[in-house]
Amino acid sequence: MEFIASSAFGLEGIVKKELADLGINAVGEQGGARFSTDMAGAFKANLWLDCTDRVLLILKEGKVFSFQELFDFVQSVSWEDVLPRNASFPVNGNCVRSKLMSVSDCQSITKKAIVERLRRKYRTDWFPENGSKYQVSITIHNDSARLTLDTSGEALNRRGYRTWVGEAPIRETLAAALVRLSPWQPGQTLYDPCCGTGTLLIEAAFLASHRAPGLKRAFAMEDWAITDQSSCREIRNEAQKRFTPDSIGSIFGSDIDPDALALCGKHIAQAGLPGLIQVKRMDLRDVRLPDHSPCFLTNPPYGERLGDRKKSAAIAAVLGDMLRKHPGSALCVITADPAFEQHAKSRAVSRRRLYNGRLECEFIVLRG
Repeated sequence: MEFIASSAFGLEGIVKKELADLGINAVGEQGGARFSTDMAGAFKANLWLDCTDRVLLILKEGKVFSFQELFDFVQSVSWEDVLPRNASFPVNGNCVRSKLMSVSDCQSITKKAIVERLRRKYRTDWFPENGSKYQVSITIHNDSARLTLDTSGEALNRRGYRTWVGEAPIRETLAAALVRLSPWQPGQTLYDPCCGTGTLLIEAAFLASHRAPGLKRAFAMEDWAITDQSSCREIRNEAQKRFTPDSIGSIFGSDIDPDALALCGKHIAQAGLPGLIQVKRMDLRDVRLPDHSPCFLTNPPYGERLGDRKKSAAIAAVLGDMLRKHPGSALCVITADPAFEQHAKSRAVSRRRLYNGRLECEFIVLRG
């Protein structure tokens, strides 16, 4: 079977490498990485990929230029081999720069074509849709149509440890990507001086302890008739055995906001890491680490996000001072402030364009 692990812009290469680490060959493409495997492999991808939004099973691809062609395209799929008689199969869609640009019409035609195919195969006119959910998607881009089933269910950033995201959240998938893009290596000190509710720290701890990001959540495909549930249980049990919390090492953080820190403590506990990540209330100006070469990784305020450019500029300046007080250290920051380096009085040694939600940002690395 063919799948695509969808991701935010700029993370396709990371997702491809993650799949390679799982023993799955993949090809990067805009919006993700494409790969071939069986349903057990798809479950493993859902469980282990930490920078991916969803794992989608590709049912068919091809050109469509009219609603009749779309109907025939959808109806040609062997839906009876995928959907049981009582399956719930809602349809969502997306159309970009194509002759068919009405999303609602494309959804309706897709649904109608599926029902017509199943009606003939099951010899019934009534489908209760009270069984397991199979989310169908029809996307049409430059007249190229793709039919997929969402194997993930809830988006994969929903790890299960965050109860509230705070004033300026960063998605878990992006946080995991920043950890991977930073020069930090497990065993080295990692410190987030603007840790907020702890997402960056937790994602770093997951990586250091070989903790599968999806270990404590379920996936839509686990309820499907075409999935071998026993294989899924075996893969999940193996992942649980690989989790070694004692290997987390020196991962710390601080913040000035006591409410954010209270939530941070809850999230650390809900992630199954109580007592393994240390956080405390501290002003940025007071950060002093005994380690001579720590990696600072943070998502500071940057004006557009909190509506306070002066405050973000002042924080950038303090972060620059903190870096210089720790010779040999690295400061890794995601920011939408084009003047961050100017405020920090330090030039980045590397940079990468990313998106925090819909906000275009840069991930920059500065050296002390």
